[in-house]
Amino acid sequence: MAVITYRQALHDTLREEMLRDEDIFLIGEEIGIFEGSYKITAGLLDEFGEKRVRDTPIAEEGFVGAAIGAAMLGLRPVVELMTINFSLIALDQIVNHAAKIYGMFGGQTSVPMVLRTPGGGGQQLGATHSQNIELYYAFVPGLKVVAPSTPADAKALLKASIQDDDPVLFLENLSLYNTKGEVPDVTEPVEIGKAKVTRPGADITIIGYSRMAMVAQQVADKLADEGVDAEVIDLRSLRPLDRETIVESVRKTGCAVVAEDDWLTYGIGAEIAASISDGAFDYLDAPVRRVAAAEVPLPYAKPLEKAALPSAESLTAAVHQTLEAVGRRR
Repeated sequence: MAVITYRQALHDTLREEMLRDEDIFLIGEEIGIFEGSYKITAGLLDEFGEKRVRDTPIAEEGFVGAAIGAAMLGLRPVVELMTINFSLIALDQIVNHAAKIYGMFGGQTSVPMVLRTPGGGGQQLGATHSQNIELYYAFVPGLKVVAPSTPADAKALLKASIQDDDPVLFLENLSLYNTKGEVPDVTEPVEIGKAKVTRPGADITIIGYSRMAMVAQQVADKLADEGVDAEVIDLRSLRPLDRETIVESVRKTGCAVVAEDDWLTYGIGAEIAASISDGAFDYLDAPVRRVAAAEVPLPYAKPLEKAALPSAESLTAAVHQTLEAVGRRR
């Protein structure tokens, strides 16, 4: 095991996959000479050349469309979108083309393409550069959407995404890039669509993804000092969504809190709550609680930005409220 950053895990995976398969190439803004806005692609232009590390104009609709065409013809592009906010410029290409070509043409061609893109607040980048709009894409059949929270899962899921024959939106959170974790010396792809129980427990289920999966783990560890045995589920994948693991956990614990960085109304947590209602209603001792961002364009001012984002404190409070409702607070 090596302890590396989330950023390094992504870089190493891209390099390993490009060495493994010559059909893989990278395309996006400033990923070559500048080595990427977040330095994920550092050194790859020098190693693989301009044919396989393609700098593009600031034209998301154009280069995403070019990647779709390349994928249809047998290549395996990995697109870097500077932030998920800019994916909206390419929304038609992603939703009406990448997601639908396989089905509309009766499986005659697939689109084996990965769209890597970071999102999330907390960096004082303003409302239009700090959104969590993964719901837009998790809503669309034909796309796969993954959101790893640890360096190990980032590596395993990126390998799986690159090797998948369907288009995959690979979500990264800006606040995770410098986090560190153990990564196996040899990493195998992990199955897309499988959640992970990162901490077994019996009192309450806490469900999160991306940054909030890490926060959930930290909260659960502190709750253990209070005698609360929380089970933590890291979704890892938003489409497909592993409803079975979620329901199985809630049937055991009887209550759940969902933590998400997106907005509450119509958010990912709403789908999870509905899934729990469908599969574990008779086992619930309390309503499913959700912890999410304030429903405002994210402020630039640091104190306001911090107040608008979900936190360990807000998640802990929701857990305590739920346990008090069922008489389990210790």
